[in-house]
Amino acid sequence: MDGPPVRVLACGDVEGRLSSLFSRVQAVQKKTGQFDLLLCVGEFFGTSPAAEAEWQEYKTGAKKAPIHTYILGAASQETVKNFPNADGCELAENITYLGRRGVFTGVSGLQIAYVSGQEALQEPAPAHCFTSKDLSALVTPLTSSSKFRGLDILLTSQWPRGVWHYGNSPDVNTKLCGSSSIAVLADKLKPRYHFAALEGAHYERLPYRNHVVLQENAQHVSRFIALATVGNPAKKKYLYAFNIVPMKNMDPTELVKQPQDVTENPYRRPAKDKKEAQKPAFSTEEEEEPAQQFFFDLGRKQDGNARGRGRKRPSDWEDRGRHRQEQHRQPRHPQPSGPCWFCLASPQVEKHLVISIGTHCYLALAKGALTPRHVLILPIGHYQSVVELGSEVVEEMEKYKSSLRNLYKSKGERCVVFERNYRSQHLQLQVVPVPLDRCTTEDIKEAFMVQAQEQRMEMMEIPQHTDLKQIAPPGTPYFYVELDSGEKLFYRIQKHFPLQFGREVLASEPLLNIPTRADWKECKQTREEEEQSCKQLRDDFQPYDFSWED
Repeated sequence: MDGPPVRVLACGDVEGRLSSLFSRVQAVQKKTGQFDLLLCVGEFFGTSPAAEAEWQEYKTGAKKAPIHTYILGAASQETVKNFPNADGCELAENITYLGRRGVFTGVSGLQIAYVSGQEALQEPAPAHCFTSKDLSALVTPLTSSSKFRGLDILLTSQWPRGVWHYGNSPDVNTKLCGSSSIAVLADKLKPRYHFAALEGAHYERLPYRNHVVLQENAQHVSRFIALATVGNPAKKKYLYAFNIVPMKNMDPTELVKQPQDVTENPYRRPAKDKKEAQKPAFSTEEEEEPAQQFFFDLGRKQDGNARGRGRKRPSDWEDRGRHRQEQHRQPRHPQPSGPCWFCLASPQVEKHLVISIGTHCYLALAKGALTPRHVLILPIGHYQSVVELGSEVVEEMEKYKSSLRNLYKSKGERCVVFERNYRSQHLQLQVVPVPLDRCTTEDIKEAFMVQAQEQRMEMMEIPQHTDLKQIAPPGTPYFYVELDSGEKLFYRIQKHFPLQFGREVLASEPLLNIPTRADWKECKQTREEEEQSCKQLRDDFQPYDFSWED
């Protein structure tokens, strides 16, 4: 069923450097063969006299583009004069302005949706801006069809706001970058490729899925690619070449294949604990959870001297709690109904076990640890499970995981992380090092699978970049394991679940072979022994501890 692929080039802001762009295109075509079309996003025209003179050569026919070139409209008031017709038209031989917004279908069946300009911040909208009406007019006819599955390509000049969530980070200021309306548009249209520009940066996001794992049928993945400016001095990538078989010609099973590095959809983050009114389409505002900080006292003050900036000395550690001042607003997440042994502000916390304190999380030696470097990563505030955490807390939790992996690697160990969200009041992420010479990652994975099977539990493997929130909404009891390979195992707890299951598997003969330590209560130490163990671990961890940096 698959037809021949269409060979496409995509380009970022040209800004009038037509000769530079077309010379590069000719060089690429000489090396790899002819392409079918060139798609330009961002600002195509320049405003300098030299850029305008160069354009006249193409406009009069003195020069000709070496490939069918399709461009978006003005992204600033200065270049509006170059676009005589808002509905699109041929501007010069082989150079076509697509229009303000719409859908272009090539002879091959390739379907391309496009939106020119930037999001309007006021009404009436300037000529170089789009409005929510433009986006609705584009989306409604497409998505109202029951056969609509998505598009091949989406072209926008602006980035979609928040596209970096769940994925790799771009080299741009994410506080100011992108349009929320474009994010909603991308979510609704499900393009296989989405190109944007205007930020002067090259960014290829990991592919993301358009369905909820285990809840919806598999759909194709989307790839977002931002391109830099033609001829930029930093030599950032501005031209992207790819082959694409139009969606309508593809075998459905081929279309929905999921690459290894696929992530969750960045535009479908679960709502935080907030009373959120329904917002109209294309006017969503991204809301980040404010950083919650809590005041706590970690005991005796070592000295009263004021400290300068720079790296803190390990001896300063017990004073770190004094620098976490409670903010005036009340935390929005639930508070414990009674005493909690793990809320850092709680008097019940055994503070002598604390190893490191960040802004949102802290690290503590596990009580009755399986091995000397067995630790817990815990949120400072009261959360029951990972799926209830805000993005900032998750981000810091990942930083702690990364630091621990580096520590364990230096000791010849691999890292196993597990969480039991069942009969637990406060989230405890257990992090256990396993010596490399004891067993392989595959052995660990098999041990969890086999022991789960023996207890009639169906433990499933989930894709590496799957967000637990998509599989287990808050309130769902579950057990979850993350291996050092990035592989993840998940079990949705039905009725009864052995509370020590994670420890039992790791302590079993094929792995650590310390079955007598499976129950933490059998591994208790005296307070003096715990303090000594904690001091040793704190010293070991200190070179990897990002929380000591100002």
